Formats: sequence, structure tokens, C-alpha cells
Amino acid sequence: MVVMKMAMSDGINKYTMAFYCNALSSLALLPCPFIISRRSGSCPLTFSVFRKIFLLALVGFASQMSGFVGIDYSSPVLGTALMNLIPAFTFILAIFSRMEKVNWKSSSSQAKLVGTIASILGAFLVTLYKGPPLHRSPLPPASVQPHRLLFVLSRQSNWILGGFLLAAEAFLMSLAIIVQALILKNYPMVMNIMFYVMFFQTIFSGLLSFVIVREPQSWILKVDVGLIAILYSALVAGVFRLTLGIWCLKRTGPVFVSMFQPLGTVFAVVLGFIFLGEKLHIGSLIGATVIVMGFYAVVWGKSKEEEKAIEGSGVGESLASSSDKIPLLQDKASSV
Repeated sequence: MVVMKMAMSDGINKYTMAFYCNALSSLALLPCPFIISRRSGSCPLTFSVFRKIFLLALVGFASQMSGFVGIDYSSPVLGTALMNLIPAFTFILAIFSRMEKVNWKSSSSQAKLVGTIASILGAFLVTLYKGPPLHRSPLPPASVQPHRLLFVLSRQSNWILGGFLLAAEAFLMSLAIIVQALILKNYPMVMNIMFYVMFFQTIFSGLLSFVIVREPQSWILKVDVGLIAILYSALVAGVFRLTLGIWCLKRTGPVFVSMFQPLGTVFAVVLGFIFLGEKLHIGSLIGATVIVMGFYAVVWGKSKEEEKAIEGSGVGESLASSSDKIPLLQDKASSV
């Protein structure tokens, strides 16, 4: 988010940047379907799976554009703070989709519920209450200090609108995680899924850009921070991060994958302070603290449920082994 904010502040159009990011990600993933389809044991791509992948691409595109517009109106600190809502949203959606079992009488389920509510309240706090700055930020280096950078980052930012758009991005990302889990049950080809998703997102972003962007110079790329942002967003934040997330989702589950999102808040605060000269406001600090506390309450509840599941499986195995032995003893007794 810090790199994207720097590029937008330098003048790059957010819609064309989304198109170039998706197109570059599609080109990077283009060989995957041809390589994987030649392997033995590859799953066929049915029409039902194809529809789910199309839905995933549509949700991902909506999430991407909400994030781009939201970060343009606000700041990376607010963006990463609201991304901490992903565990809470994923937990709620996992309950509705029956991927997560809940026992409201247990302490672990109550902790997850309280943590989810705390995360949502913290998101409202960090969005609606900015508060006074906690410190004076240093000036950014000359190489990343365009004339309008601090002007855009301060009074002209539409903080509340940007916050709601970033909260919508968090919800859509949670929905994407649930859809990914549903797709992986029938089609566990991670790289193929990523290629088709990026391909459809390229089409969506291209159509939107051709309709909205009228200036021809907005399509011209220069060797500056905008090009760096496109390369980073496409290859690192797009191909690498999303592919790694789907790979982990395939082996763990949607709630576990979303648990590591709050770490981005720390990185955004540090990088935004160093490279963008952003001020840390007390509202962002309090709200982010509430969100992180809610996040760890969900983590604690999840870990307790896993411990009970392991203990239950151990008891079940011991009972099964003892029941296997009883008929042998009874046979010997009857033979005597």
C-alpha cells in the first residue's frame, strides 16, 4: 500500500495501474496451465469450477478497485489497519458457509465472537476518528518527495470515504478466501486458478479503464515510482502473495490464513513514516490496537478449539484400540 500511495501521489492513474498490474500478473502465470495440464493426475476444469473461478475473479477485481480508490483517498496506515478486519469477516463468512463449527457455550467460541466484534468496532474507530497527530514526521527523501505528496496525504484526503472503501476491500478479500476454499475442494490446481483469476481481472480492469480514463498520457508508463509500483504490485503483491495464500489455504483453512493480516499494520506504520512522511494519529493507534486485540482473541479461541480437537482424537483412538482388544479377551474366555 505504501508503494501504491507513492505512485498515485506521483501522478499515475489508479485505473490504468490496476490494468497493467493484472496484465503483467497474467503474463507471468501464462505458462502454468500448459505445464500443469501435461502432468498426470491433473484435475479437469469443469464448467461448475469455471463459474466459481469467474466469481472469484469478479470479487477480486471489486476488492482491488476498492483498495486502489480507498488508498488514494486515505493513507497506507488506515488501509492496513482496516485489513485487520479480514480475520473477523472470514470467521463470520466461514460460519455462514458451514466451514467453521461454533459451540456458543464454550469459551473458545465466545472468545472468537468477542474478538470479531472488537475488530469491527476498532475498524469503525480508526475510520471515523482521526484524532491529533502523535508526533512530527520527518521529511521524506528528495527522490520520493513530489510537490503534491504531502498535500494529498494531509487535508485533501477524504478519510471517511477512503476508510469505508478499504473496509469494503477487507470484506471482499474475506469473501474471496471463502470462494477459494470452495474451489480448492474440487480443483486443487493453485497456479491454474491464479492464472484464470488474473486473466479475468485483466479483462475487467481493461474495460473499466477504457471507459473511465480519457487522457492518452495516462496510459504512458515512465521509468519512475509508478513503474516500480506496477512491478511490485503485479509480481510480489499479486503473483507471489496470492499464490502463497491459496497454497496455504489448501493446507490449513480460511480462518488460519486470514490470521496473519494484522502484521501488515506494523510494516505500514514504519514504512509510511519513513518514505511518505506520514503522521501517526491517535485515532489510528487506538483503533489499530483494538483491532489487533480482537484478532488475538480470535486466534486464542481457534487454538483452544484445535487443542480440544487433538485431545478428542487421542481419546477416540484409545477407545478404538481398547474396543478392538475386548472381543479377543471375550473369545478366549468363552473358549475356556
